Amino acid sequence: MSCNWGTELWDQFDNLEKHTSWGIDFLERYTKFVKERADIELSYAKQIRSLSKKYHPKRSREDEGRYTWCLAFAATLRQLNELSIQREELAENLSTQIVCELSRYTQELKTERKTHFQDGRRAQQHIESSWKQLESSKRRFERDCKEAERAQQISDRIDLDNKTDGEKRCTLKARQTAQQKKEAAEEARKDYVTSLNQFNQDQHQHYHTLVPVIYQRIQDMEERRIERVCEAMRLSAEAERKVLPVVSRCLDAMMNAAESIQPRMDTRQVVEVYKSGFDPPGDVEFEDYSASMRRSISESSYLDNRTEGRRHSRKLWPFIRKNKLLTLLSSPRQPPPPPPTSPLPGAVTDSPQSPPPTSREPITQRLNDLMTSGSRTRKQCLRSLKRGGSGPADCSHLPPEQRRKKLQTRINSINQEIQREREQRDALLKMREVYERSPQMGDAGSLEPRLEEVKQSLQKLEDELRKNQAWLAEADSRLSDHSSRRQSGGCGVNSQATTPGSSSLKQLDNRSPASRESPDGSYTEDNSAELHFKSRSSEFDDDFDDEEPLPSIGTCKSLYPFQGQNEGTLSMVEGELLSVVEEDKGDGWTRVRRNLEEEGYVPTSYIKVFLDSSAKGFVQSSRLV
Repeated sequence: MSCNWGTELWDQFDNLEKHTSWGIDFLERYTKFVKERADIELSYAKQIRSLSKKYHPKRSREDEGRYTWCLAFAATLRQLNELSIQREELAENLSTQIVCELSRYTQELKTERKTHFQDGRRAQQHIESSWKQLESSKRRFERDCKEAERAQQISDRIDLDNKTDGEKRCTLKARQTAQQKKEAAEEARKDYVTSLNQFNQDQHQHYHTLVPVIYQRIQDMEERRIERVCEAMRLSAEAERKVLPVVSRCLDAMMNAAESIQPRMDTRQVVEVYKSGFDPPGDVEFEDYSASMRRSISESSYLDNRTEGRRHSRKLWPFIRKNKLLTLLSSPRQPPPPPPTSPLPGAVTDSPQSPPPTSREPITQRLNDLMTSGSRTRKQCLRSLKRGGSGPADCSHLPPEQRRKKLQTRINSINQEIQREREQRDALLKMREVYERSPQMGDAGSLEPRLEEVKQSLQKLEDELRKNQAWLAEADSRLSDHSSRRQSGGCGVNSQATTPGSSSLKQLDNRSPASRESPDGSYTEDNSAELHFKSRSSEFDDDFDDEEPLPSIGTCKSLYPFQGQNEGTLSMVEGELLSVVEEDKGDGWTRVRRNLEEEGYVPTSYIKVFLDSSAKGFVQSSRLV
């Protein structure tokens, strides 16, 4: 079957015009579809990028790099961001390669279609005018023929009735009229024949030459439009397929990130992060309250009544609230000792080799630094104000295990800096050698200041490295001592159980001072001094027993062992939990209580205080008053 519109659709000009108009409308509709799809892809990419940015950590936390589930989620967010980039690229390809090209082609197609159908209309008008001329000559010929025939009939009838001279003259006139009509009919016949031939020629040319050419052009235009739609659809699928490998790689990376999560490793990492290195607390010692029963009868008859009354009211002199004078008298009159850095138990003073503890910076100094420094230093000052100052340089404020890890991290960082400085020094030395061999390349003396600066920096770093290595060795030795004590203490506990009885009393009475250590390796002071202090306190007047003891405003944990040798102080062992009675008033001492019976002052730097929420407001209001 022939597919030529010129021969098969020679009489379907109007239908072809409608069909081609509908084809252009379809092309515009498809262009709009691709444009809206590109907008959707672009909006999707923006939303995906916004989602990834929203859930990406604003500030790099140290915890984010420790756990596999955090790392997997971060990798997923990065791949999601990569997916948004691919979606943006797809939207850009759809917009530039399809939408813009189809819009331009649609305008060209409309212009071409208009030209072709204008040519078709002109050819149609020409054949219609030729047909009208043929019809006009035909009607004129028909009219002239009828008039000539009627004139001939009149002339013949007059010839039959010709009798007189007047009638002969009418006959002659009728013959002349019939002859003229006959000549006019002949002339009309010639015109009709000419018009007929011309129309046939025009019609043949119209349906066999003009219409096939014009319709063929319209057919070619329609086929090019369909091919362009096909090409646009193919480009759309190709643009989608181009991003599929990257999208597939992103999805594979997400799968690998999910499979890389290791719960066991994360739980071990929690142990590594939060392990303090402290030993668990040992067994609670049996406190012998029957020591006063071994005194003389006369002494016990006088003191037991007062002791019983004090136990009933749970008050202890001189640490009950009397007045400011008694508080000042009971408070230590000398400054507290600095916190120890030696791992030996029972140490009170610092070793000469250990650096002095770092105290908190004055708030006025921090404010001055804040106002006179740059933006970066200002942020550090604000952070220092927020956390109340930095800790000691040897990290002695941290638990043993965390201190060891912190020092190890610092040593690794210093080693990296030393390696960079050495590489820079070697590069400068090589450059100086080159300058000395070839003076035209540069002055070797110009490198000396830089070399001296690098050497000084390297010396400082090496000194810092040695200092941190000494602190690390100290922390390691302390951890090893604690581990050995824990193992020895564990064997003793498992082999022999202690119960409050006569055997326990004998063990407590017969212990030597060297053996008074808790299972965690900390030193425990003898209770004889405390009993002696209690016996001395019982000699005071009963009027002081009427007042209630100070309420507890929080708790504290001892960071180091302390021997209360001065009057008014309280001995404690490392890791012991005590109740806080009064905060540090600026003299470096904090008032604490043990078991609601023993109160005293301990150095503030030896403990870590945990105030109650209600007590914080009370203390702040009392300070304002």
